[in-house]
Amino acid sequence: MNFDYDLFVIGGGSGGVRAARVAAGENGAKVALAEEDRYGGTCVIRGCVPKKLMVFASEYAGMAGDAREYGWKFGDTSFDWGLFRGKLHAELDRLEAIYRNILKNAGVETFDQRARLVDAHTVELADGTQKSAKHILIATGGHPVKPGLPGDELGITSNEIFNFDTLPKSILIVGGGYIACEFAGILNGLGVKTTQYYRGAQILRGFDDEARGLICEEMCQNGIDVHLGTTIIEMKKGATGIEVKATNGTTKVFDEVLLATGRVPNTAGLGLENTGVEMGRKGQIIVDKYSQTAVPSIYAIGDVTDRVNLTPVAIREGMGFVETVFKGNPTPVDHDLIPTAIFTQPEYGTIGLSEEDAREQEPIEIYSTSFRPMQTSFAGRNDRVLMKLVVSQASRKILGCHIVAPGAGEMIQLVGIAVKMGATKEDFDRTVAVHPTMSEELVTMKTPVRTA
Repeated sequence: MNFDYDLFVIGGGSGGVRAARVAAGENGAKVALAEEDRYGGTCVIRGCVPKKLMVFASEYAGMAGDAREYGWKFGDTSFDWGLFRGKLHAELDRLEAIYRNILKNAGVETFDQRARLVDAHTVELADGTQKSAKHILIATGGHPVKPGLPGDELGITSNEIFNFDTLPKSILIVGGGYIACEFAGILNGLGVKTTQYYRGAQILRGFDDEARGLICEEMCQNGIDVHLGTTIIEMKKGATGIEVKATNGTTKVFDEVLLATGRVPNTAGLGLENTGVEMGRKGQIIVDKYSQTAVPSIYAIGDVTDRVNLTPVAIREGMGFVETVFKGNPTPVDHDLIPTAIFTQPEYGTIGLSEEDAREQEPIEIYSTSFRPMQTSFAGRNDRVLMKLVVSQASRKILGCHIVAPGAGEMIQLVGIAVKMGATKEDFDRTVAVHPTMSEELVTMKTPVRTA
């Protein structure tokens, strides 16, 4: 059978663009890609990139205070949201143009409209045009969802957080995951009176208890009003803002409410019911280790599969797909020991197992230290950082590493190489410390603080 394309990709985010570009540019395949929104996906347009730029912006207030303690003199500082937002949007436009050019230069035909599946080899565009393909790759990502409580239409999600005309004077953030905690730090740093409600006993569920406990303490020290074991009952429009009734018995008024209560895969309306593709209870597409669905011609990568929802993972999955389908080199995606950074304030870098998960699997030793770093201590701040290693008693391998500190993301990237290679505690011990740094503690901790 003759097909219009060797590959049709639905979704122009990082994973879909990488797969399309490599399949066409390096393998000579005839490829098309459809994207109904902006190219670059969640990460570039409404996620990692603008968020990280906002993190940078929010940290300068603290830096200015520290600079004065180090002897620098300058006048009053203030933040111009309008100036920053204009530059932010211009940068996102620039990055989107790069993504478009990548596809164009690779010879990928693009359609700026929604696509849905008609059958195992056919997609239909929003204008009614149908295209056939030998292989179809779904890379449509996910989107934030609201909790379904009375009045939640008054709240915003992380998709809208970058588009304020003016910064609110006060905001309530509902949720305790990394998105909620990151934006709590960002908005607090930009001068917004920030309150956070989370229904659980501690923020960042699923991560190492010691690390998330320190992050929560530091967030509170930084001025964020964190209420654990608390969530909203209802919201309604008041005379001066959004009135929020909470489970802690209070009713408070906020200028804005950010609902960071979860994300779901973008599978609604894709026509998957026409194909026999299997889906999970959250709406995610079920795939095997090669990202292949129950329908042999259809593959899926990235957040739409709800495996490990990180941009670099989606890109790896896209590359694995191309290796498997177009290079004849079956390549399963390795989801083990993925280093991750959470851009809370303080930042959190982690790889491997938490202490809690590790001790469920085998006997372990914990090497951990928390201290005031030199830079901020000299400036009179009481900030604390954490360096922690989870070590197997039997193999001596590093099962987990947890860093809560400025620059933790940069550190964990390099630690991740060693841990991925199977480094032992003795390998760390043999490494000479770089002094004076925070990270030298990772190679100078000689005695476990506890075993389990």
